[in-house]
Amino acid sequence: MLRMESANTDREGRPVIQRVEDLGGDKYFKAFELARGWIEENLDIYKPELKRILYPLFVYSYLNLVADCFPRESQKFFNTYKDIFSRTHESDIRVLSTLSLPEHVSSNNIAQIYRTNKYRVTLSPQAYYNLVQFLEAKDKDGGTVVLSILQHNCNIRTGERGGASGSSISLIGAALGQGLKDEDVLAEDEGIPGHNPGSANTTASSSNVLVKLRLGPLPMDPELAIDVQNELQDQDAKNPPDDGQNTLVQEFEAHIKREQSDDTPAREELPLPPYSARDVAMEVQKVRENRDRFKIEAKTGGAGPGLSVVMFTWHNTYDSINCLDFSEDNFLAAAGTSESYIRVWSLEGKVLPSILPPSVDTTPSSSRRLIGHSGPVYAVSFSPSIKNDDPDPIWPSTSPRYLVSCSADKTIRLWSLDTWTNLVVYKGHDDPVWDVTWGPFGYYFLTGSHDKTARLWSTDHISFLRMFAGHDQDVDTVCFHPNSVYVFTGSSDKTVRMWSIQTGSTVRLFTGHTGNLTSIACSPDGKTLASAADDGFIILWDLASGRRLKVMRGHGKGGIWSLTWSVESTVLASGGADGTVRVWDVAVGGESTGLQGKVIAEGSAGTKIDGGATGGQGSSAAGGTAGVANANVGGGGKKKGKEVVVTPDQISAFPTKKSPVYKVKFTRKNLVVAGGAYLL
Repeated sequence: MLRMESANTDREGRPVIQRVEDLGGDKYFKAFELARGWIEENLDIYKPELKRILYPLFVYSYLNLVADCFPRESQKFFNTYKDIFSRTHESDIRVLSTLSLPEHVSSNNIAQIYRTNKYRVTLSPQAYYNLVQFLEAKDKDGGTVVLSILQHNCNIRTGERGGASGSSISLIGAALGQGLKDEDVLAEDEGIPGHNPGSANTTASSSNVLVKLRLGPLPMDPELAIDVQNELQDQDAKNPPDDGQNTLVQEFEAHIKREQSDDTPAREELPLPPYSARDVAMEVQKVRENRDRFKIEAKTGGAGPGLSVVMFTWHNTYDSINCLDFSEDNFLAAAGTSESYIRVWSLEGKVLPSILPPSVDTTPSSSRRLIGHSGPVYAVSFSPSIKNDDPDPIWPSTSPRYLVSCSADKTIRLWSLDTWTNLVVYKGHDDPVWDVTWGPFGYYFLTGSHDKTARLWSTDHISFLRMFAGHDQDVDTVCFHPNSVYVFTGSSDKTVRMWSIQTGSTVRLFTGHTGNLTSIACSPDGKTLASAADDGFIILWDLASGRRLKVMRGHGKGGIWSLTWSVESTVLASGGADGTVRVWDVAVGGESTGLQGKVIAEGSAGTKIDGGATGGQGSSAAGGTAGVANANVGGGGKKKGKEVVVTPDQISAFPTKKSPVYKVKFTRKNLVVAGGAYLL
């Protein structure tokens, strides 16, 4: 007995610590280093998914140190390892940094979320087996400490990682092929449901069964459909189609006519005013443009479609322009300024008419100034319109009738484009309003504000119809679903929410961005959402399943300010602070060419870069004229500054000389229109 006791003591009779778990607070240092070191030396095929366990190991070790009254050790542990996770968990780490006493742990909301829930991580069976085998073999060196945290604080699921994108091997291979670090993007199935990135459920207690969405188009009014069809028959009689071309009636029946089905919302869900002759004229023109548009297919063989971009550049703005928008008839452009006014231009340089008598109206001009706001204007949006290629005098105009704007003065203003005057001032937000956009049918519009809410308005009501509350920080960007039954909001809390306008409740929560949301856009087919953040990442989401489809990267930091979809929902275009317009292939699971370009954000030459072609140059616009760059030619732009990794999803990139791109828009005929202000 004495020999056994003496074997566990030193010369002075003090016990010799043989197990890491007997080290007190230092055991978490040893355990974390043990796991981290083994993961770093692991096979590359398992390393990305095994790194997922380091964050919960870090958080729960730190919370245990604070709760067990190790203030010095807890701060040392936190400061030593926090930088590893600051990119993907910045907000939580900032909150947890304030903890130092056990009382802080029990009173802090974020700490309690972690303490009362298990952190979910999915590992492939082989990776999980290797991890457990290693930890059991190193039980005296810290393996027991790691196993205890994984058992009590983590919900580790074994199965193929990222169910929406295939096996663990394909997921990691795709990340490596795109040039991304896997830890830069949080896994879809990772975290605490309702809190951490990875859950489409809205709360931690939500059911795994998501609310069924009706993502189909809103059915057309039966009487409107009859009137449109009769007019199309008259148009076909006057102008028969070319050989091999559908008649307008055939095109309407095949692609435009909207009827009730299981996937479509009921027409009663969205109250709309009675249709007018203008609605008939617009629907007829939509059919014509849908038939005659430039068809865009997905990326093929690395070359991609031969897209063109028309870039309008504003000069001598002295950095006063905050936002831009183009009308859907491609005739008008509007800019909101930091000087509190709005200016509207004719893109063709024509005089902007007014219905007011000459004695009341100002001198005819190709631009108009709208004055009324008392603070910087942050967003402007034209009401729906369409260009009529063959105007009939008996039909009403299909040009935009209204412009809506929002400002730091907390108001939204509705402007008439017939009289160029302010019609209505909408009040309701408690703080500056960051974004505003019209719904597809031109009756409703949506706003997002610093007061953390989004609100739904209509032109004939002075007060808001719905308030969408749930974000933890500013609602920075908003958009409608194509059927107008749902709306989307993007926030500085790095989440995107999908709301039902019928109930005002969240039906989907998309979390996974590591930067503040700067732009969101829903595809015309209503099935996919694209969201972009100021870290340069674009994420595509499947609305039905709430799953992340893919992550795309190519823009530099500073914000992706605009997203737009092609008519077919097969191509996405983006523009942002790095001074480029980029075109993306949104297909999931297709063949990748492996071609990658590197484009420098600011100060690059006006040269189009594309993964599959060489040679050629594009031109940039200046002084209110448009420059057109053809997308089936490319070249090597001059490199300057820090290079940005570009994923193979990028089809083309169009750098400007020195103009951040404020707005990018696909027309109904699949031409891309973009605008920005030249920086001196």
